[in-house]
Amino acid sequence: MALMEVRRVTFAYKDKPVLKDVSVEICEGEVVTLLGPNGSGKSTLLKTIIGLIRPGQGTVRLAGRDISSIPQKELARQIAYVPQFHRSAFPYRVFDVILMGRMPHKTFFFRYSQEDIDIARTVMDRLSIAHLAGRPYTEISGGERQLTLIARALAQGARVFVMDEPASGLDYGNQLKLLEHITDLSGEGYTFIKSTHSPEHALWIAHRAVMIRKGAIIADGCCDDVVNSETLLQLYNTRVKVVRLNGSLRVCVPEMLKDNGAEEGTGRQPMFVRSGTSRR
Repeated sequence: MALMEVRRVTFAYKDKPVLKDVSVEICEGEVVTLLGPNGSGKSTLLKTIIGLIRPGQGTVRLAGRDISSIPQKELARQIAYVPQFHRSAFPYRVFDVILMGRMPHKTFFFRYSQEDIDIARTVMDRLSIAHLAGRPYTEISGGERQLTLIARALAQGARVFVMDEPASGLDYGNQLKLLEHITDLSGEGYTFIKSTHSPEHALWIAHRAVMIRKGAIIADGCCDDVVNSETLLQLYNTRVKVVRLNGSLRVCVPEMLKDNGAEEGTGRQPMFVRSGTSRR
C-alpha cells in the first residue's frame, strides 16, 4: 500500500481552477519530484498534501487515513514542510530554530527537555551544521537556512518531507549539497515530495517525476522514462535535449537559435549550448 495517496483532487481559488482531478501515489522512501511551469499547480498540490488547504473534491490519505481526520499535532509528527523561502523577524539562534521542531511533541505549557536538546544537537551533527548553533538565523546564508529547516524537520520526527522548490536561490555548490542530503536520507527510508524548476535535479536524485501543466498531470513515472525532450517541450514550451554522459548521468541541453527572434522554418540552424554537471 502506498504511504500517501492523492485521489482525484480538484481545487480552485475563487473561480479559477488550479488542480484538476489530480491523482498520485507516493511510497515510503521515494523521492518524488514535481515538475511544471510557474502557475501549474505544484505549490497548491504540496499545500494540499500537508493539509494546509482542503481540496474542493477528492481526498489525501496518509497511511490509509484521510489527513483531514488527523489532528494537526499528530500530522506534524509525520509530515514536515520545508518552504521555498523562510525569513524570521527575530534573530533566533540556529539551534533554537531547530529546537522548535520538537513543539509537536509538547503540551501547551512546556520546557524543552534534555532529550529534546540532544535530538537537536544530533541532527545538527548529522547535517554538518553544528558550527552554526549560536549564529542568528537571520544572518546565515540561503543554503545554511535550508539545511537548518531540514534539521528542524528531522528534530520534528517526521518521516515525510514536503519541499517547495528547496534549491531555489541557492548557489550551485549548495544545491548539490542539498541534493546529496536528500539522497542520503531517502536511503534511510525518509520520503521526499519536492517541486523544482530544474529537470536535472529530478534526473539526478528522484525515483519518479510527476509533470504538471495547467493543473493536470501529463506524465508520472520513472525519471528516465518521462523526463525527455517531448515532455519538457509540453511543460515549458522550450526545446531541450536530454543527453547521457558517462554512462548513467543525464543532463538537459537547451536548443538555442543563433539569432535572437529566429523562427522555425527560416533556415537558420539551431545551436546547442554546452551543459554538463555532476552531483558528486
